[in-house]
Amino acid sequence: MAKILIIDDEKAIRATLKEILEYEKYQVDEAQNGEEGLMRLVQNNYDVVLCDIKMPKMDGIEVLEKAARIEKDFQFIMISAHATIDTAVDATKKGAFDFIEKPLDLNRILLTVRNALEKSDLVSETKVLKRKISKTIDIVGESKAIGNIKDTIEKVAPTEARVLITGENGTGKELVAKWLHAKSKHSKEPMVEVNCAAIPSELIESELFGHEKGSFTSAVKQRKGKFELANGSTLFLDEIGDMSLSAQAKVLRALQENKITRVGGDKEIKVDVRVVAATNKDLKKAIAEGKFREDLYHRLSVIIIQVPSLNERKEDIPLLVDKFLSDIGAEYGSAKKNISQGALEALQAINWTGNIRELRNVTERLVIMCGATITEEDVKKYTDIG
Repeated sequence: MAKILIIDDEKAIRATLKEILEYEKYQVDEAQNGEEGLMRLVQNNYDVVLCDIKMPKMDGIEVLEKAARIEKDFQFIMISAHATIDTAVDATKKGAFDFIEKPLDLNRILLTVRNALEKSDLVSETKVLKRKISKTIDIVGESKAIGNIKDTIEKVAPTEARVLITGENGTGKELVAKWLHAKSKHSKEPMVEVNCAAIPSELIESELFGHEKGSFTSAVKQRKGKFELANGSTLFLDEIGDMSLSAQAKVLRALQENKITRVGGDKEIKVDVRVVAATNKDLKKAIAEGKFREDLYHRLSVIIIQVPSLNERKEDIPLLVDKFLSDIGAEYGSAKKNISQGALEALQAINWTGNIRELRNVTERLVIMCGATITEEDVKKYTDIG
């Protein structure tokens, strides 16, 4: 259950907000001034904070500034009856998620809270992802191809250049995208991902650009799309070669104009998004067949990173297997298993059609089925090369 804190010196406002939020099944706490609000933020974990700006002793902007020093994940929604554009801009610069004017529109409050909760979830997921990247995920390898990719990431990541990542399934395209984001100036924000191949063509536009309530049968409420959620951050369009031509046209417009329009809406929404795309398809061939827009291809491919297949970098297999043995041992809570030189050479002799993903699965199988040391005979027994 999401937990919300209301900081407002007006008892009636607190009571009204608490009633409507509890009706929506949120857990709600109250604070009657800034000092009490900060104390609660230190002592408890909240997902969203609704904070009035004009309060005695400590105003809402000061609360926002001090709350930013608390190392916890929450989204601030500022409320004021004396709003000005300057105040709203100041609050946003200092980390506020949104700014709402009094008298309160309860529908607007609920919608903003839901959007803030979505952002809070993304921030939490990103922190978990960063911990995983720093501890268990790396671009492993010393081959020339991997060295070139690492060098390219170091040069490109700090820029706003769009990147197209190509390569077979299982080669690690998503990992390259995550490292581009992790080393970019947007790294403190969540990277938003869309698997274009996993979303039905009739829903992809809603997923990317959002929709207005009632725009189609199942659109029971307004919903932000991935472009809006990725505003000020990185949007990773995985398997973009599977995107419909209709959606491609809208993505092209978004990249050209930095604006999107929700499905069923007519309002243009400005977005500032760094797009990284990936595909396992030959997009030039798709262009020739009329399945992919050439103008979109040129927009996406400012920088192209070709991820090699595992068969093209077999010299990296010993390093990859060593990493997998460490990771799998940690996951299973067991000692890291050893592997003989003969076993490594046997693994290097395999034709890896599933690339790194397949190697990882085979390594896990060997960990489960073999003794303390994995031998060449084990590899032959538990793979298809024996």
